[in-house]
Amino acid sequence: MKMNYVHHVGLICSDLDRSIYFYHDIMGFGFQNEPTGWFEGPHLAKGVGVPNAKLRQVSLWVDETTTFELIEYADRADTTGKPVPNNHLGAAHVCFEVDDIHATKAELESHGVVFNSEVNVVDEGPLAGWRWCYFSDPDGLALELIQWDYYKKEEREAAVAEYLKHRPPLSSFKPLFNK
Repeated sequence: MKMNYVHHVGLICSDLDRSIYFYHDIMGFGFQNEPTGWFEGPHLAKGVGVPNAKLRQVSLWVDETTTFELIEYADRADTTGKPVPNNHLGAAHVCFEVDDIHATKAELESHGVVFNSEVNVVDEGPLAGWRWCYFSDPDGLALELIQWDYYKKEEREAAVAEYLKHRPPLSSFKPLFNK
């Protein structure tokens, strides 16, 4: 089986129009489609696995092949109003590769974006060459910038081969899927 590429990443937002300001106006993502009106129905509810789902969405181009689908649910489940912390099961983040992380970070900060830290530098181990930092969108969803200064391909391939030889057998884990 071969996956061609990541087509889109879907993010649930609390206010579609506010998120469009962030991702389109500040981050610079272009429109793949205009924002939809609200839509609902049994096929949608079944398809997304949310009873009585009612939502609107927009897709924004990140690059030539990948889009962000921003989705606002009218009937979003009650939450604390905060996203799931990064170390919780089901949490996720989206990372953007950039050519100049310091310039990109400074530009985002000029728009009021707050970063968790300064740019982190990794020069040893599996992530050698990474320059990275986290920030959040208006709903607090975790985003990351990365700049790859270098990549030690042969070293990584040898380490992966070693891991695959010595990893725990699949039978040592609970079933991947419940039937």
